[in-house]
Order: sequence, then C-alpha cells, then structure tokens
Amino acid sequence: MIVKTETTEQPSFYLVGLAIRTTNQNGQSQQDIGGLWGRIMQQNLLQKIEGKVSDDTYCVYTDYETDYTGAYTCIIGFKVSSLDDIPEGFTGITIAAGKYEVYYLEGKFPDKVHLAWREIWASDVSRAYTADFDLYSANAKSFEETEVKIYLAVK
Repeated sequence: MIVKTETTEQPSFYLVGLAIRTTNQNGQSQQDIGGLWGRIMQQNLLQKIEGKVSDDTYCVYTDYETDYTGAYTCIIGFKVSSLDDIPEGFTGITIAAGKYEVYYLEGKFPDKVHLAWREIWASDVSRAYTADFDLYSANAKSFEETEVKIYLAVK
C-alpha cells in the first residue's frame, strides 16, 4: 500500500470544507467519513466553495482529543486563497506550516487509503497530532486510479 515516504516542510494553507467529529473506535470513522464523502458527492456540495486554489480534494484530520485512538475532526474540502467567504454549514481552517511525512500510496482507490492508515497507526512514527491530511489529485483517469498522498504531521 505505502510505496515510499519522504519528509518535507509544508507551508501553511487555508481549507474550506464540510466537517464531522468521529473516532476510529469500532469502525466509526469509516462509517462517518464514508457517509460524509457520500453526501458531498451525491449533492455536489464542494462546488459551493469560493476561491479554491485547485481542484485537488483534501481530507484533513485535526482537533485530536488524544491520538489516533481518541476523537478527532475530519474536514473534506478544498485549499482556498482566504477564509473570507465560508458558505453556511461549512468549516474554514488554517493548516499550520510544519514538518510532514508524505506517504505515496499504491493500489486501488479507495481501499489503499484505509490500508495505508492502518499501516501508519501500527507504526512508531513520532506524530505531532496537529493536522494530517489526504490529498486526492483531481486528474485521475478513473475513480480506482485516484492518486492519493497522505501528509502526516510529525515532530
């Protein structure tokens, strides 16, 4: 699933999207985040976001209660130029600059994302638990071939 990693310094950026509070306990996050993705896709909700920087989609994990075993907030949306125009019902956040471990994934989407996260949870990487995110490239040839990178905030 994970092909390679690299460590990089990322600049801060703004993100606007739809949020849900969840936990990884008892498969809850798969249900909650899967449901949020479904709602977004069926109703084309992200098209309401103004000032997007690209068509790449982000799935951010932030506001960790403790670590990956506690509650956290998931926000699915777009990188934007500012937080001046947040549609009603949406959330706007600033992703802080910092050091990230970048994971390049291989395999079919969406299975490869879940499998990669399981691999990350089982690893001993020194996580910062500030904001981690999946970056879904907008130029996929097909749904199954969606290019995904996971950015993990590290200490």
